[in-house]
Amino acid sequence: MRFDVITLFPELVEQVISCGVVGRAADQDLLQLNCWNPRQYTLDRHRTVDDRPYGGGPGMLMKVQPLQDAIRAVRQQNKQGRLIYLSPQGIPVKQAMLARQVDEGSIIFLCGRYEGVDERLIRQEVDEEWSIGDYVISGGELAAMVCIDAITRLIPGALGHDQSAQQDSFSEGLLDCPHYTRPEEFQGCKVPELLVKGNHQQIEDWREQQALGRTWQRRPDLLEHIVLDDRRQALLDEYIDEFKKTGQKT
Repeated sequence: MRFDVITLFPELVEQVISCGVVGRAADQDLLQLNCWNPRQYTLDRHRTVDDRPYGGGPGMLMKVQPLQDAIRAVRQQNKQGRLIYLSPQGIPVKQAMLARQVDEGSIIFLCGRYEGVDERLIRQEVDEEWSIGDYVISGGELAAMVCIDAITRLIPGALGHDQSAQQDSFSEGLLDCPHYTRPEEFQGCKVPELLVKGNHQQIEDWREQQALGRTWQRRPDLLEHIVLDDRRQALLDEYIDEFKKTGQKT
């Protein structure tokens, strides 16, 4: 998987491969990260990458020319990767979007700074705009690092267990189920008895029911996009009935 990131702070983005899952994947040559600094493509001796917005207003905007030249330099080496501009105006990032990038094999992230980038650049060069949430951060670098981490988890061989990514929240449109490890009892709280007994089919049903129930409680909007078969609907109905009786998670 090839990641190209256009950023004024390459030293920040490069930290994503210094540890954890992304670092191990990089050590195994499962991914390649390249950072491109627009300052290297400026035409003046001050390496100016921003200017005042037309019409007035606070802040500065990133100029078209350095960004466009950086983009074209990237595309000479990464001809297939789509250019993603990370901004609050983008479409919300979803797991399925990230999984698609693994299949495509490469992606280019454009990280804005200041008040953003000149709209003409977006219209001429950007394939999609992505947002990691309804809030504003100082630049696209952290958003790019989030996306790189999330995509890397989906690369075959990046995680210690092939099914780890498949069981993550959102992998099938649902939140993940609760998880427990030793000790069996901690400060009076016990692991659900069913998990201790080791009946694999019952455990699988319990985990699926918990995922459905947790999604119903915390993100009911996700269920609007999922068609439940009779078995899953029965599991969810049972969870809801128990929750209404006790006011607690089953």
